Amino acid sequence: MVPAYVGRAVDPVYRPVLPGRRGELEALGHLDPAALPLLAPVLALSTVDASVVDGLRRLPEGLLPAVDVSALPEGAAAEVVRLGVPLVPVIGLAEGDRRLLAHGVAARAYARRAVVRLRTGQDRAGPDATTAAVERIWRFTGLVPEQCDLLIDAGDVCCPADVRQAEPRARRLLDWARRHAWCSVTLTAGGLPPSLARLLTDEPVRLPRWDWLLWQRLAELGVGFGDYGVGCAAPGAGPAGDRLPTVAYTGDGEWWVYRWSRRGGRGDERFADLCRALVAAPHWPAAGAAFSWGDHELLRRARRGAGASSAANWTAWSTSHHLAWVLRALAGPGPESGPGPWRTGRDTERGRPARRITPSR
Repeated sequence: MVPAYVGRAVDPVYRPVLPGRRGELEALGHLDPAALPLLAPVLALSTVDASVVDGLRRLPEGLLPAVDVSALPEGAAAEVVRLGVPLVPVIGLAEGDRRLLAHGVAARAYARRAVVRLRTGQDRAGPDATTAAVERIWRFTGLVPEQCDLLIDAGDVCCPADVRQAEPRARRLLDWARRHAWCSVTLTAGGLPPSLARLLTDEPVRLPRWDWLLWQRLAELGVGFGDYGVGCAAPGAGPAGDRLPTVAYTGDGEWWVYRWSRRGGRGDERFADLCRALVAAPHWPAAGAAFSWGDHELLRRARRGAGASSAANWTAWSTSHHLAWVLRALAGPGPESGPGPWRTGRDTERGRPARRITPSR
């Protein structure tokens, strides 16, 4: 068995929920080493096969992912401890007894901690019933609150109405979270629509990042930030867009979605044309190719074409830029700043220190 994970010197800043697919895993594999301690990805697995296990094993040393197998049927194949890589189990409130026991084994084998994922759209019980559910988790897994990170998952937040609906629910759950001595509390949501296929082609389309806005409204409470990367929070949603070359490029409070049909002919020619439009745009970062591995790859294709690409590549490069942008935005005064030490309770957009959630004992 893989020995226990020795832990981190720095608490993570950012907990993105990402599907365990090739594109997302490749983006994680190309993270700047300085960013590794600041990132704690939650990988949602829809299948466990040799390619998934190989992708997990190729993740850089120092990156400790949490793995959610709730979409898989119960059984030995879905027991995360059998993957043979250091990880953190993700536990839902409605898990069965057998799976809770297996999650406890995985937690003790590696990091001695777990992520409790509370989905606001599904776990709608009152505070006392929610407390009973998490106490059952601690009883079956053998963990205590201080060994658990709470992930409050608001799901889809794709318009102003979604923000208005999600904010009071999140505030109530954050108030409930103070009852327990969680290791950390994070709010996550997804801001991209389930499909980008209806958007205009051959010009960048601006979409507001409503998930980012939701977190900014609650950051003063000391809650950490999570999102769904450049994917959608809707259950069963596939990769964003369609077979047209597509890049969802993260900016300050917005995405710029590029879907390209221009030039006709081969897909790599269309994608090179897309990249040329992107690198000439005002939202292309001043650091250019140095901003992230994904930006480096996009600039290569803008300059030389660099061969054919695939939907997995588009996702990988978009995700790489997104992760770098969020880490810089959380770690400093602006997205062009580099990674730095994280203070629990992120600064608000006005730069004032946020108040930490202090659990009552």
